[in-house]
Amino acid sequence: MVGKSGSIWSVCDLVEYLHKRLEDDERLKRIWVEGEISNFTQNSKSRHMYFTLKDGKAAIDAVMFAGNNRRLRFAPKNGDRVFVRGYVSVFISQGKMQLYVQDMRLSGVGELYAAFERLKERLAKEGLFDTPKKSLPPFPKTVGVITSPTGAVIRDIIITMRRRFPLASILLFPVAVQGERAPVEIARAIEVMNRLNEADVLIIGRGGGSIEELWAFNEEVVVREIHRSAIPVISAVGHETDVTISDFVADCRAPTPTAAAEMAVPHLGELQKRIASLQERMVMAMRGRMERLAGRLQTCVDRPVFRKPEARLEQYAQRLDVLQGRLLSGIHRMTDRESRQTRELLHRLRMRDPVLMIKRHKERLKSLQMEALMNIRTQLAEGTQRTVQAAGRLDALSPLKVMSRGYSLVYRMADDELVRTHEQVRPGDLLRIRLARGQLKCQVWKSEGSADE
Repeated sequence: MVGKSGSIWSVCDLVEYLHKRLEDDERLKRIWVEGEISNFTQNSKSRHMYFTLKDGKAAIDAVMFAGNNRRLRFAPKNGDRVFVRGYVSVFISQGKMQLYVQDMRLSGVGELYAAFERLKERLAKEGLFDTPKKSLPPFPKTVGVITSPTGAVIRDIIITMRRRFPLASILLFPVAVQGERAPVEIARAIEVMNRLNEADVLIIGRGGGSIEELWAFNEEVVVREIHRSAIPVISAVGHETDVTISDFVADCRAPTPTAAAEMAVPHLGELQKRIASLQERMVMAMRGRMERLAGRLQTCVDRPVFRKPEARLEQYAQRLDVLQGRLLSGIHRMTDRESRQTRELLHRLRMRDPVLMIKRHKERLKSLQMEALMNIRTQLAEGTQRTVQAAGRLDALSPLKVMSRGYSLVYRMADDELVRTHEQVRPGDLLRIRLARGQLKCQVWKSEGSADE
């Protein structure tokens, strides 16, 4: 447990705390350190290397395990000035901070390696390494080789190709593979080989060497020319442990020039064996197919249609008769139905003949006129009779009729008022008496209430 502020820590807690802090520090996980080797030892069994890395002011213990140091191309010794890559941690059992080295390079090559990393990172960001790789032709007629004409590389490639596939031609484009002229010559060779288009695949390579000797294949002009190449390119630079930027952009990387020749061409003996195997399989397949086709042919021949062809025709003839009968029956039914519908339509058409309809309407109109005339006559006779009866009743109620029986009407002449009682008149008043025939104008000389006087 880590003690709180003011508490006492155990040694284990303190070492583990420091170990964790160093492990969590991202800046210490992948660092490059330059210094001089001292106190160098290597375990004879495990092959782990232990040494101190120092400069004029400080020193730090370092360890490089066998899994990492077996790839070194030089034997470190005391006094060597080196660049080392690794991470810082604590060896817990001794509470000692030390540098765990994963890679080591002599100080003189440090700048080249840094340039290698910078160019590789820049080209990777441009996507040169992500371009889809071209496939190698399975049977190239001509293999272009861009390398030194005097080195062991061209000899190994020629021997390998003659042994594996002598049918292919080798087109050598001699170039310098190290030195100042090498990058330009290699890039020009790739451009010329693509322009001539005489090779089906290109091998670009050289033998092993230091990073300075292989540097031509890390030059940008070479890398970009490989990337532009329309012809598939095999990179065969150095040994298996050597890595150049050309390896990342090439369509294939071969660990050695001999391996590049083996990748470029097939093995003729293996091809012959494969062709023989394919021929045998093809013959067996054809034989099997012929047997299956013969069986199908025999099956067809054994069918009744081939043994007695007229039987099938008889079947079809009988079926033709049946179908003809169904066809005629259908035609008759359809004809009867159409005829019936036609008759119904004609009948409905005749019923709606305009001449007949006009005639019927005229007859109807004539009948209605006669009926109306009779009704009018009847109504007139009844009206006349009612008028006569009303006139008789009216005549019976007429005042003239009453007056004809001796009655008269008396009016005062002053205001022409009908006199109904003796109180309406006084002696001396002038009266007008209307008779059934004519009238009288009189004067009252006496008014009395009794009518018997």
